[in-house]
Amino acid sequence: MRRLIPTLLLAVIVLSASAQNEQYVKYINQYKSLAVDQMKKYRIPASITLAQALLESGAGQSDLARNSNNHFGIKCHDWAGRKVYHDDDQREDCFRVYKSVRDSYEDHSIFLTSHQRYAGLFRLNPTDYVAWARGLKMAGYATSSTYADKLINIIESYNLDRLDSDSWKYAPTYTPEAPHIPHLANGLVYVVVRQGDTMQGIADEFNIPRSKLVRYNDLYKTYVPEKGDIIYLHRKNARAQKGYAIHIVKDGDSMYQISQMYGIRLKRLYKMNKDKGDIYTYSPRVGDFIRLR
Repeated sequence: MRRLIPTLLLAVIVLSASAQNEQYVKYINQYKSLAVDQMKKYRIPASITLAQALLESGAGQSDLARNSNNHFGIKCHDWAGRKVYHDDDQREDCFRVYKSVRDSYEDHSIFLTSHQRYAGLFRLNPTDYVAWARGLKMAGYATSSTYADKLINIIESYNLDRLDSDSWKYAPTYTPEAPHIPHLANGLVYVVVRQGDTMQGIADEFNIPRSKLVRYNDLYKTYVPEKGDIIYLHRKNARAQKGYAIHIVKDGDSMYQISQMYGIRLKRLYKMNKDKGDIYTYSPRVGDFIRLR
């Protein structure tokens, strides 16, 4: 009789493990680090991000996920990037296309932080996945009446809440009343400087060391940002994205402004245009053609 109890317990454990979807487990192991990174940066529970991605993308197996890297079913509202059309709530609904899965996760965070209807979520405890799931449903993220229950079930079935406990302590304090609205362009996330902003303040808000923020934007250490400046939150690219080969210089353009406009590292921009003279003395003139790739 004493040997029967461990046997029964083992059977229960095996049954519980086998009840998990192998594709879900594979997806979680592959992308959980992206969800954790987003929590540290934007204070969105990693468990919620992963559960939404699993549900919306069919664990990465949907056509939208496989062909367009769209893991959250985000549609084209206010979207200037590539698009694809699928039947959803309506025939031929428009969905966003991303260069990578990471871009999809980043844009999901931007989508939530930049829309006022989700602002109330950021007043919640970032480890309270139940409140977040219900809040998303109430804010209208999905039309399904059981959307919150589905998210909660996924989180609890795969113990995704464990990801939250170790991540939330590093997450920035998000102020719904006056956040910087992140934008996505050139495959990079950036913010636009407001009156009174400092590099340190932006760095603190997005949990990025100030020294990195300065380096990402080709700035000197003591630079004081001006209203309207573009500040990238990632290292810029070596060249412009496809579709942008040449920039024709307009009045007031500088090489630095062009580098920020297209998200290109300044030294790389000079190197691509080294035929125009010394990189430290060349100043573009109206009508000049500046190579971007």
